Amino acid sequence: MIEILLAQMTDPFRIALAVGLVLTMIRTRSATGTALPLAAGILFIAVIIPTTLQSVGAGLVWHIGLGLVSTTVIVAIVLAIREAVLRFR
Repeated sequence: MIEILLAQMTDPFRIALAVGLVLTMIRTRSATGTALPLAAGILFIAVIIPTTLQSVGAGLVWHIGLGLVSTTVIVAIVLAIREAVLRFR
């Protein structure tokens, strides 16, 4: 289980999607808000990656659950980096 979580945390595709999610949320914040787009995007990323892989098999629920955790952590890190950059600007 830890191996799956670490693999998801270092997946470049998942990281790129999370960065794109945060950038899109920033651009559309005035119209859509913050929490709902982030939650929907995290759920989308967590579900789409394991369902498109052929080798997941019976552990699909575990992969999606761990994907929710790892994607949430990645999004939190991206948001923290953004806030740090804004504070030091």
